[in-house]
Amino acid sequence: MASIEASPISLPTNIYDVNAADPESQLVDRSNMTSAEVSHIGDLMAALGRLRSAEQQLTDASLKYMKLNQSDMRALHYLIVAANTHEIATPGAIASHLKISTASTTKLLDRLEKAGHITRQPHPTDRRALSIAITPKTRQAAMDTVGRQQAKRFHAAARLTTEEREVVIHFLDDMTKEISLTDETWARPAVTLE
Repeated sequence: MASIEASPISLPTNIYDVNAADPESQLVDRSNMTSAEVSHIGDLMAALGRLRSAEQQLTDASLKYMKLNQSDMRALHYLIVAANTHEIATPGAIASHLKISTASTTKLLDRLEKAGHITRQPHPTDRRALSIAITPKTRQAAMDTVGRQQAKRFHAAARLTTEEREVVIHFLDDMTKEISLTDETWARPAVTLE
């Protein structure tokens, strides 16, 4: 079996630097910007990269600790919020939140129930529906680990002034709008002809 050995290559220290990613300005026209402005934007993109990396490490660690997959964790988070807001979670509401089919939701709930993470009860007002709840043990484990770590984001936001938070909110919303998939043909599911 072949081994993978590290081969030294000389990449820029900031791989998010637009000059390294797009040296010919095919993607980003920066002709009206100074090199200092372009460099500063690269620093901002690198900071976003570090945030994404930290989020991924946290996600990976929490999935491993809880022995769950991404959909399972999202479902449990939904159930925690439902309990906190005194809402009754149903399989349909979970399916809608996760944007998965009812069949996939049934499999997910079966898996979570078998592992002792959720309970299913008759819905208190709708005889046709079920009420889904996270177990106290799983809720506490999630809150004590990933929940506590995720909550630290609040402290970073609280250290900003109101005006700074408005700038950050505007920036993040603007960036979300810029990268959101709208009519990009490459992102559409492939159509198969029968």
